[in-house]
Amino acid sequence: MAPLQRSLTLAWATDAWHHPAMVTHPPATHAGRTPDALLFVYNANAGMMAGLLDTVHKTLSPATYDCQLCAVTYGALAMRPQWRDWLKAQSWAAQFYHRPDFRVAYPAFADLPLPAVLRRDGVDVSLLIDAPTMRGLATIDALIGAIETGLTR
Repeated sequence: MAPLQRSLTLAWATDAWHHPAMVTHPPATHAGRTPDALLFVYNANAGMMAGLLDTVHKTLSPATYDCQLCAVTYGALAMRPQWRDWLKAQSWAAQFYHRPDFRVAYPAFADLPLPAVLRRDGVDVSLLIDAPTMRGLATIDALIGAIETGLTR
C-alpha cells in the first residue's frame, strides 16, 4: 500500500517492532493506557487493480464484500473525512496493512481472520476488534465507539 498522508503518523513493516520473535499475545494489563499504535488490517489485497475491484464489489454487492473496515472507512475513492479527522486527533500512531503485508509483518497473526484492529504496546501486540465484531460495525461512529471501548478494557 502506498503511504497515506504523513500526518496520520503511519509506520510500515520496516521497524524493529515487526520482528516475528517480538510479537506476543500480552496479558490484558493495558486498560486505560494509551497504546503505541493501533494496527488496522484490511481484508483486501494491495495495489491499484485490487483497489478498483474492491470499489466495484463494495458498490455493486455490499452484502458480499469481505472487508467491513474498508467499507466503513473508505468511500469510492478516498478515506472518509470523519475517519481521517478522528485518526489525526489521536495520540497513538495509526498503521494500516493490507492482508498480505500484515501476514509478512506479523507472522504470529497469519491465521487471524480479517479485517481486524490490533493494539501495539511496546513489543506486545493484541487483538482489539476481531472480524466477527467488525462485521457488525456499520458506521464510522460504531467503529470509533468499539475502538474507544476496547482501549478501556
